[in-house]
Parts: sequence; C-alpha cells; structure tokens
Amino acid sequence: MAGNAGAPRAETLTSKSVTYYSINGKTAADLDEALSSGGPLMKSTGNRHPGATRIKFGGTITYVKRGDRCAVGSAKVTLNTKLILPRWKNRGKAGRELALVWDTLSSDIKRHEERHAEIARNHARDMEKTFLSLRPEADCERMQASVARASENAILAHDKDQARFDRTEAVNFDRRMVRLLKHRLDAMSDQKNP
Repeated sequence: MAGNAGAPRAETLTSKSVTYYSINGKTAADLDEALSSGGPLMKSTGNRHPGATRIKFGGTITYVKRGDRCAVGSAKVTLNTKLILPRWKNRGKAGRELALVWDTLSSDIKRHEERHAEIARNHARDMEKTFLSLRPEADCERMQASVARASENAILAHDKDQARFDRTEAVNFDRRMVRLLKHRLDAMSDQKNP
C-alpha cells in the first residue's frame, strides 16, 4: 500500500506510433489483392485487413487507508497504440484516376485507424475515472478485487465499442467511398475551373 490519504490522483499516459507496410501494384485489382494478402493479420478474425491499430492498456493503481477502509489513492492508466497503414510503392507512377482512388482509400484507412486510437484514448480516461470513483472496501484485498472487476468491465466495454465502430464502418464503406471520391473529383474540377 502506498500514497497518502489525500484526494485520489489520475494520470493518463498515451503514446501512438505509426508503421507502414509496402504494397505494389499497377491496377486497382493489384492494389486490392496486395491489401488483402499483405495487410496486418487480425487475431480476432484470422483475416488480413488494409490497416490495423494495436492497442495495449496498462498502468498502476496505489491504495491508501481512509479511516479503517482501503481506497484507491492514485490511478495511472497507460495506453500504447500502434497504427499499421499501407504505403503504395508505385504511387508516383500512377495514372490520375488510380492515384485518386488510392489517395481516397488510403486516407479513409488512416482516418479509420485514427478513430480506433481515439476510442481507446477515451476508454483509458474513463477507466481512470472509474478506478478513482470506486468506493473504499473493508480491506485492500477486496479493493484490489474491485479494481480488477472494474478493469475487466472497462476492457469489455472498450472491445464492444471497437467492434461496433467496425460494424458501422463496414456497412457504410461503399457509400462513404463514393461520397469521398465525388468530393475529391469536385475539388479537382473546381481547381481546374476557378
């Protein structure tokens, strides 16, 4: 047991890194195949995806005596996110239409993975608040068990939110890509005809 009997303290520490994997191709079909065969393997589905976000939660909790009870003294949740995104080697040699499709798709993949990282950051902050709001227990063993249950519930809620986001994105993918492509084409047209 460490800490003092003062107000509980929270500290969320997050880090994010981005790595790229290379793909090759000269046609849209080539790119689709390269993304399907070379993208990160997702353990949850056993399939490869165009992008991924690896999420790792950690942290420390200290406990303090409050009267004759044990309470959370401080909570530090750590979150490491690693975005894995595609990089097309042949982008510089691409024709205008294929480049437009790639730029739109790769931008959407990046946005999607950034949103996964954001969901995780929100849950990390919520975890700390949850830990700090736990009622003191009769002893520290019970307090640790309470923290463990809260942590397990928080991870389950996080995983459900991530899965819900993926389901929503999958349902709307075609409409979103058409809308994004149209927007980029309109912007290009506006630049040509000021």
